[in-house]
Amino acid sequence: MARKRALTGIQPSGVPHIGNLKGMIEPALQLQETHEPFYFIASYHALTSTKDATLLRDYQREAALSFLAFGLDPDVTSLFLQQDVPEVCELSWILGCHVNTGVLERAHAYKAARDAGREINAGTFNYPILMAADILIYDSHAVPVGKDQKQHVEMARDMAAGMNHRYGAEIFVLPEPLIKAEVATVPGLDGRKMSKSYGNTLPLFLPPKKLRKLVMKIVTDSKGVDEAKDPGSCNVFALYELFATADEQADLADRYRAGGLGYGHAKQALFEAMDRFLAEPRERYAELSADPEQVDRVLAQGAEKARGIAQHTMSRVRGAIGLGPAR
Repeated sequence: MARKRALTGIQPSGVPHIGNLKGMIEPALQLQETHEPFYFIASYHALTSTKDATLLRDYQREAALSFLAFGLDPDVTSLFLQQDVPEVCELSWILGCHVNTGVLERAHAYKAARDAGREINAGTFNYPILMAADILIYDSHAVPVGKDQKQHVEMARDMAAGMNHRYGAEIFVLPEPLIKAEVATVPGLDGRKMSKSYGNTLPLFLPPKKLRKLVMKIVTDSKGVDEAKDPGSCNVFALYELFATADEQADLADRYRAGGLGYGHAKQALFEAMDRFLAEPRERYAELSADPEQVDRVLAQGAEKARGIAQHTMSRVRGAIGLGPAR
């Protein structure tokens, strides 16, 4: 029996961080055991905010390295650059001709940019349409995303169902969001969601000394060493839970509640757990960085497979809506 397809993308708008790892990369890689995965570097999406060509190239490379360093198997998973499958732009236009602007005004991407006072260009406004095209063009069944992106997957599903109904054909597979609830939102250095836009991230491949320096900057309350503390409301402990064993978590939680534990001690424990977890991927990252041709081969192999599927989907779409085959 053929495996169902899983699709996700990482936007190359900054250096990948712990929030990307726990919220998206790890859940995505786990699907290698159960699905046929397609993972892409969302370069077109990044253009909504990144207007520096050198940075964009660097960030694309960092995103690819991150997937590979943490265990992506190119023989199982197709990893590719979004722009290497240009058919996604054609599908985005077609979907856009079937979506009311009121739907887009309610989208998370638009409202987040508006509320933050950021530039709202046409790309930002149409972000959910391009995301829907990314999902639907590969007949994706499962889409691992962070909690904040759940709405966009649901919008893609609505677009697919709407076109299937309008044209009386099963043009698209209806996708489902996959959210790992316990890591749906990863706290950053300041306690808000870890995000490149907030500048509160813990990058994945920092040398140990630099990683420890950042960990020590995590915001906590003002309780003294002798006071009992609540692990359930502490940003440091929330991150510790993502890297420590169950026994280690229980032990540190007891120390929080007993008093006599300073936040500096808790941060040191967090650093040690993170550094232990990241040691092997950090080494793999260094090896891949020294062999860019290997990374390029992986991306080319992934793009070839992905584009073949995208072209097949677009043939089906074109036929259903009356455009006919491409000449």
